[in-house]
Amino acid sequence: MLSRTADNLYWLARYVERAEYLARILETTQRLTALPLAYVGESNEWESAVQTAGCASAFFANFPEATEENVTDYLAFSTANPSSIRSCFEAARTNARAVRTALTIEMWDAINSTWLELKRYGNGPTSREELSRFLRWVQECSLRFDGSAYRTMLRNDAYWFTRLGVYQERADNTARILDVKYHLLLPAQEHVGGPLDYFQWAAILRSVSALTAYHWVYRDSLKPWLIADLLILKEEMPRSLASCYENIVSNLDRIAGAYGRQGPAQRLARGVRTRLQNSKMDELFQSGLHEFIQEFIADNNRIGTTITQQYLA
Repeated sequence: MLSRTADNLYWLARYVERAEYLARILETTQRLTALPLAYVGESNEWESAVQTAGCASAFFANFPEATEENVTDYLAFSTANPSSIRSCFEAARTNARAVRTALTIEMWDAINSTWLELKRYGNGPTSREELSRFLRWVQECSLRFDGSAYRTMLRNDAYWFTRLGVYQERADNTARILDVKYHLLLPAQEHVGGPLDYFQWAAILRSVSALTAYHWVYRDSLKPWLIADLLILKEEMPRSLASCYENIVSNLDRIAGAYGRQGPAQRLARGVRTRLQNSKMDELFQSGLHEFIQEFIADNNRIGTTITQQYLA
């Protein structure tokens, strides 16, 4: 496979995954800000949304404060933001067109129809209800594309590069959610179990579709160390850091087997997976959860760069 084709497939999957992630952030923030202050505290959740999306510096260079209107427009519809939902879907379709013959009919239909339907929204919804429907639609489009890839692609290098893109982006997204919310996950809090804790922690889980999974695994009330355990160390949880790296290592090994050569990307990814497998949640809290997440984000970015140098450049 040409490196250019692999690069298009990898970034096609990343952009679709990123669009879904942004929709989840906005949906969760909208839900939180609709609650009384007694339940969500006095922090600016819209500013938190921008930080979670990883574009705070660019946002505040254009806007004096984070309001619902500004943040929604910037993260969902702004053409000036290269990581907005609109920009992500446009970039995904551009990448898909470049490798049209490497996609199945169902994959192309999913991404092309998404782009065509997106144009109907113009400059964005005019009400909260319409915005909610839009955000659900974005998530459904991502699921449709991901499902078509999973159910129709040959299990070859084209499929493995798309999976790499999905899990690389997903790992980054989950880590950024944890990094912005880490202060809520610290166990030594004075009001553990209060309404502020419950709704903030539930919001973290909902943002990665893990609230039901949490109750299945722990059968307990929401506890910060268990939430962190689920989203970092549980391989059974599809969006956890451990699950993402189990899949990244697996797909990198398949690519190495197909091309008959291991490389630095495989070694670095195995190192991150091993560190996650050997970690214990109480030790992470004692040594510093924020520092662990920061190191993970840096390692994940380094592996992305290495994959590009090894296969996509």
